[in-house]
Amino acid sequence: MTSQPVWTLGLSLCGSIITPALRSEAGISNPADYCKDLVRKHDYEGYLTSQLYPKRFQGGYLALRAFYIELATVREAVSQTTLGQARLMFWRDAMKDIYNDKPPRHPIALAMYEATRDNHLSLYHFNRIIEAREQELHNQTHLTLESMTSHAESTSSTFLYLLLEMLKLPSSTLAHAASHLGVAQSLTTLIRALPFHATRGNQSHGLEDAVFELATVANDHLLTARDMFKESGGRVPPDAMPVFSAAIPVVSILSTLESVNFNVFNPSLQIRDWRLAWQVWRSYYKRTF
Repeated sequence: MTSQPVWTLGLSLCGSIITPALRSEAGISNPADYCKDLVRKHDYEGYLTSQLYPKRFQGGYLALRAFYIELATVREAVSQTTLGQARLMFWRDAMKDIYNDKPPRHPIALAMYEATRDNHLSLYHFNRIIEAREQELHNQTHLTLESMTSHAESTSSTFLYLLLEMLKLPSSTLAHAASHLGVAQSLTTLIRALPFHATRGNQSHGLEDAVFELATVANDHLLTARDMFKESGGRVPPDAMPVFSAAIPVVSILSTLESVNFNVFNPSLQIRDWRLAWQVWRSYYKRTF
């Protein structure tokens, strides 16, 4: 079934559209605050989970998340493919410079320099995310679940690998779980972003079927991620729980989607769930998702 074409669009980040920010001197003089503000404004769920990281890792998390947001929104922020290519080339070069101790004067790049210097993060993971976003510029639709899954593994899953690396948690079990969680996260993000890319005129039985299929696959990946912790009764190791708290917004979205019969145009999917902060904290202390 997964080899059949499905109606979809390129993966983005929660449907957000971010225009290129002005790189003020304030941002350059205080990169950490710049990244924190960017994540708070454009990724509420990511900002919520940032509070769960140990204090010494919060700056690194926010830098990585700001980098991820910056790349995830390139396609929506530019009017021409060549402009998107130029922005991604900047980041490819910036990462080389960062690893050569010559970060460019850009608030996110400066924050990333601190994060990579303090935590010895793998350049490979950053380049994998950049390459996936480059491919996204040229292939703005995913015709199969396989292509969507591959893209998700190169973006969301790879971002989770970076977080595990930052927390110094080298575990094949955690990486396997993170791989599946990343796919679930990407697919639910795609589902929630559909109304930004489609009109109500596109709403059809075929679209509802595609949404149901995507939601089912996302839930299957979420269940697989949970299964990786079955030997501990479903409890995630304490040090890794900040990373896997990213699953809670996924659970919330899928639950809401089911309650509205997989109608992606239902306004409840775009309204911030006031219970989410409590759900994230409860999950963190129970060490489950």
